[in-house]
Amino acid sequence: MTTPPRRILSSAVVAMLLGGLAMLATPPSDARVNAPLPDDFLWGVSASGFQTEGSSPDSNWSRYAASTKVEDPIGTAVDFRHHYREDVERARSMGMKVYRVSIEWSRIEPSPGRIDTRELAYYDDLLAAITGAGMRPMLTLDHWVLPGWIADRGGWADARTAGSWLRHQRMVVDRYAHLSPLWITVNEPTLYIMNEVKFGGISVKDAPTMASRLVAVHRGIYDYIHHRSPGAMVSSTSAYIPAVQTALDVIFQDGVRDKLDYIAFNSYYSLSPAEPAIWTITSDKWKASVAADGIYYAFRDYSERFPGKPLYVVETGMPTEGGKVRPDGYKREDHLRDLVYWTQRARNDGINVMGFNYWSLTDNYEWGSYTPRFGLYTVNVKTDPSLTRHATPAVSAYRDIARANGVGPTYRPSRPASWCSLVQGVRSCVDPVR
Repeated sequence: MTTPPRRILSSAVVAMLLGGLAMLATPPSDARVNAPLPDDFLWGVSASGFQTEGSSPDSNWSRYAASTKVEDPIGTAVDFRHHYREDVERARSMGMKVYRVSIEWSRIEPSPGRIDTRELAYYDDLLAAITGAGMRPMLTLDHWVLPGWIADRGGWADARTAGSWLRHQRMVVDRYAHLSPLWITVNEPTLYIMNEVKFGGISVKDAPTMASRLVAVHRGIYDYIHHRSPGAMVSSTSAYIPAVQTALDVIFQDGVRDKLDYIAFNSYYSLSPAEPAIWTITSDKWKASVAADGIYYAFRDYSERFPGKPLYVVETGMPTEGGKVRPDGYKREDHLRDLVYWTQRARNDGINVMGFNYWSLTDNYEWGSYTPRFGLYTVNVKTDPSLTRHATPAVSAYRDIARANGVGPTYRPSRPASWCSLVQGVRSCVDPVR
């Protein structure tokens, strides 16, 4: 999932100082019938290997997770590696059509040229379980994790990394293209780069080099996938940062716009003049605004900047602090229904939305901490050795949503739309959803 990065968002403070725009804004409207989504709409859940699998092999992130820069070591995570069959069944029972996972390079190739056939067999079995349950895999090739031996060579600062990455990912494509997955090449490239700098994987001066190499490997593997499967659907996932996403897309997204079959993005947080302070003074995810109408403006933004491309929100959700009630009182099930309401509004307003994935099926390791919880099923990793999955009320809510292809036509969000939303910059304030 996406961390609300303070440094990026502090640049949005200037926009928030334009609070006077609120006096010019027309109040957003939510008073109309909201038609259901079409039968071919894709409902799904998302996860990543490192954050859930446990028994983590040597990688850049296994090292970061053992450092003093994190709150918690990773330990077993939720041990998805040995509980995947039950978790896949949980997704199936909710009526999901898509299950997003990542194929971890560090697990398959623990040393240069040595393929761990047991771990390949694990991924074979995992994907067989997903397809056997009637779901389509969404495969992320790179969810921020590199083998330790790549890290030892300098990670993305080393000129050999792009070639090694492409060689490995071609093998993954060859093995799984027959399953017709939805492909995600690189997860959140902008935050990937930021975290590599933060944890010392690369230096600040190497950040532009990493960005250019991520663009190059995306373009290379996109062409390879289409060589193998001309009708494949390939994208990369951007972390949608309110107010500044257009500027951030210069780093990666704009460099691959001709190599995207659909626009995939992750949307968690919102922004408005009424909710600025939390963004600038805290990194506690559970305190940041998660106003659900923000997803509408993210859809609208990408539909305007990438016309003709179908849109898929491949991560969205809501964090709590260790499963406690959020400071704003927002409940996961209500937030989920509200997100779906605004997704329906986008589709009904003519925006080509093809899918919606919730992050995540279970709680997971949030890149250094088990405190933020996003799961439809909560797991007490630090206190429960059995790692029992406990269903939240959002499980039945999502099941009902998938069955009905949305919330009911007369459903009204549990929270009003933001006054002068700045998710799409000034545009979403002066031209709100009507």
